[in-house]
Amino acid sequence: MDHGTVNPSMKLPQQGITGLGHVYYNYAEAEIQALAVERGEGQNGKGGTFLVTTGKFTGRSPKDKHVVRSAKTENTIWWDNNAAMEPDAFDRLYDDMVAHMGGKDYFVQDLFGGADPAHRLDVRFVTELAWHGLFIRHMMRRPEASELETFTPDWTVINCPSFKADPERHGCRSETVITMNFDRNLILIAGTEYAGENKKSVFTLLNYLLPEKDIMPMHCSANHAQGNPVDSAVFFGLSGTGKTTLSADPNRTLIGDDEHGWSDRGIFNFEGGCYAKTIGLNPEAEPEIYATTQMPGTVIENMVFDPETLELDFNDDSLTANMRCAYPLNYISNASESALGGHPKNIIMLTCDAFGVLPPIARLTPAQAMYHFLSGFTSKVAGTERGVTEPEPTFSTCFGAPFMPRRPEVYGNLLRSKIASHGATCWLVNTGWTGGAYGTGSRMPIKATRALLTSALNGTLVEGQFRKDANFGFDVPVTCEGVDDVLLNPRETWADGAAYDAQAQKLVDMFADNFAQYVPFIDEDVKAAAIG
Repeated sequence: MDHGTVNPSMKLPQQGITGLGHVYYNYAEAEIQALAVERGEGQNGKGGTFLVTTGKFTGRSPKDKHVVRSAKTENTIWWDNNAAMEPDAFDRLYDDMVAHMGGKDYFVQDLFGGADPAHRLDVRFVTELAWHGLFIRHMMRRPEASELETFTPDWTVINCPSFKADPERHGCRSETVITMNFDRNLILIAGTEYAGENKKSVFTLLNYLLPEKDIMPMHCSANHAQGNPVDSAVFFGLSGTGKTTLSADPNRTLIGDDEHGWSDRGIFNFEGGCYAKTIGLNPEAEPEIYATTQMPGTVIENMVFDPETLELDFNDDSLTANMRCAYPLNYISNASESALGGHPKNIIMLTCDAFGVLPPIARLTPAQAMYHFLSGFTSKVAGTERGVTEPEPTFSTCFGAPFMPRRPEVYGNLLRSKIASHGATCWLVNTGWTGGAYGTGSRMPIKATRALLTSALNGTLVEGQFRKDANFGFDVPVTCEGVDDVLLNPRETWADGAAYDAQAQKLVDMFADNFAQYVPFIDEDVKAAAIG
């Protein structure tokens, strides 16, 4: 492994990057954290953590993502969801970025995207900020020293926050840009210090490449029964729905918290770490995640802290509600060393229903599973994206529309095919509101959600009695040990039943209106699963 200053021409010729200052290659965590502190990018916190703020942008910028339009992408990209950039505009952006980088120090990390060696992607990250190197070392998978000696990147990500794009010259929307070029195998990120753009760019890339290999890329967390990797489960959901929290079950083995693939051999984590939201983090409810906020190298992002004691304030969202910590997977005591699992026995679709209509859990038929997967109903949580200050109902297809470069039916058909081939029980779990809509009702008790999931995963819930939901047609359990029966019937949790009915009809109509876009592309049984 190389350490220290290296002639950039030795390592970056294929990217055409020359004229840089010092280039630091594959520094380990302690080394790169020391450099980040020395450069004034952040400071050390309790337990050896790294405390940092990301400036103007404290969340992703989905409207600033682009894909270069070319013969290779013209008929494969979902252009309604992905902004196009012309090749010559990309070339100008690249040339201007490289010129801007001249003479400055940069940090290179050579990493893997994917725990399964048969399907992983070799990615080189070139970052202007040292702490981005620390972050991405946590989030991606680290090669062995022997593997680094022969490392040749399949793709390169260049991240330069200090460069401001020119929309007119570079064919983008604003000074912030994240753009992907499938002809040059390059991803450029500029105008934002938010570290999450690094990992999500790789996720978007894998979402494009893996379906060609009949592999289902999934925005999900995953775990398996202790000592039994065959008994695995996946948890689909957007940020804030509980993917990280609910998959970090001390009684099960964690495979990963955010991004996975499902191949003919089973499921595999794309990443080597976790990127957990910390707002309201409770040491009693989430002890494992809480403990990482005082572990060496953990990146503490956009959290308020006492300048003298360095104590973190988990309830102060004055910087952002999207405060996070990034840490390696092995900081969770029950994490899988291989990050591999068998074909999932249970598929959980997490939604945060701000209307207070959906039950805390419902069993789905395969057709209903595809319907709700394509619908991707949830609520955007404050802080996850710029401009979101309170939960907003939204439909994010495949529970991850911002990261879907192909049309939704591609992923929906893959999921349906995997379920048919390997079998899985599908559940819709609402971690949102009960007893009323947002502002009136209360958030679903996490203890109840955990009890329902435990019963679903150990097979006892499916053996109980179910009722047919009048609004959505799926099966809802009548009772579950450890859960108040009233909670399982949302209408009974409302003080005014008529008000619930009106709210439910409003949500039914929203589902129907949204799903109309998919009707020309789906089979009759999925159409029949739609609300009628």
